[in-house]
Amino acid sequence: MKFKDQVIHIRRNMKKNRLRLFMTVLATAMGCAFLIVLASIGFGFQKSAEDEIAKQMVLTQANIMGKQVNGKEQEIGPEDLKEMESIDGVKAVVHRLPVSGELSMEGRKSIEVQPYLTDLKEEQKSDLQLEAGRLPKAENEVLAGYHLAGTLLTAEERKQFEKNMNGEDVALPKGFSESLIGKTVSLNVQGKGKQETESQDFKIVGIVKKPSLEYARDTTLLISEAYKEKLEGITGSKYSHYDPLRAYAVSIDKVENISNALKEKGYLVDSVSERIKGMSVFFNALKIGLIFVGAVAVLIASIGIFNTMTMAVSERTQEIGIMKAVGAQPAVIKRLFLLESAWIGVIGSVIGILVSYLISIAANTVIPMILSSTAGGGRFDMTFSYIPPSLVAISAAISIGVAILSGLRPAAKATRISVLSALRREA
Repeated sequence: MKFKDQVIHIRRNMKKNRLRLFMTVLATAMGCAFLIVLASIGFGFQKSAEDEIAKQMVLTQANIMGKQVNGKEQEIGPEDLKEMESIDGVKAVVHRLPVSGELSMEGRKSIEVQPYLTDLKEEQKSDLQLEAGRLPKAENEVLAGYHLAGTLLTAEERKQFEKNMNGEDVALPKGFSESLIGKTVSLNVQGKGKQETESQDFKIVGIVKKPSLEYARDTTLLISEAYKEKLEGITGSKYSHYDPLRAYAVSIDKVENISNALKEKGYLVDSVSERIKGMSVFFNALKIGLIFVGAVAVLIASIGIFNTMTMAVSERTQEIGIMKAVGAQPAVIKRLFLLESAWIGVIGSVIGILVSYLISIAANTVIPMILSSTAGGGRFDMTFSYIPPSLVAISAAISIGVAILSGLRPAAKATRISVLSALRREA
């Protein structure tokens, strides 16, 4: 019997009892859908965690928190920077030196500013993105953080700010609402052994892009490292502690190699790959557990397939006897029943996959709306259900595999039917 004829034979037999077939396929589809939806929760939580990490850190970025040599902390110096830059795959090493000072402009003073001395060329190589303006070209040109303008307050606005901080029913002041580009600001630093401050004037030529995290505030002022010696002479302080210190890779696939190379040299590293690697063990265990629980539902559905195929063998005893009488081999008869049970698994898997996607979309749409309404309007960007192609493939393989296994015994029973008994029953 040709394969085409076998398919036609199977389709004809499956149409004989459509209600029973429908219920069997429905049970298989429900088991497959339950498996996918349950496991998608684990994938969803992992995706949400990875997305949150990606928002906090640039994917090609590796943070260096310090260096240890023989178990002792060691200060990072210019030689270490050159060592980092020599690592294969590193395109930039951004090293910012924090400076203490107060920022003023046109009768306004900043309530929150973090000036940094930095190598602006390295900043540019790290793909520093600007919201507006351009990168500095002259030494006295600087970049301002996205939220820096809002921290520049007049004397009246400072009083309003203090009242708000003390719990009074007063709105927070908006600060300077115009563009800072082209404005001259003064950085006032405490002089060495002096009560008064000394100021350095800078021209703002660019605004750094807004942070991806809604709650993050960027009030930095990026100053050329060329001012280091001058500021050290004024303050009497030695600027040598890099914070933050970041290495940037040429591509995402180089980040892990760079992190490993830095750790081998004694640096304490925090990168996207390191964080994701730390979470993977937990989430893999969670996903395996959820898939196992979901597989139980598929096994329960397999009972229906077993019953359906067993009844099909009993109903087709005469047909099987005739097939044997005309020369059909036991292997062909067995294949017919296995193909029928596999076909039930395929149809059930397809329906289950479609249903699981609909449930996943509904969950990611409805649950955030419910949480938002109960939380008083807060936003929930969390992914509650995520179905990757690998999960679909695993679930379909389990469902179809279980369906085939469920049809093995009935198929084997069909091959053992005696021709004489079948024909006698026909008579």
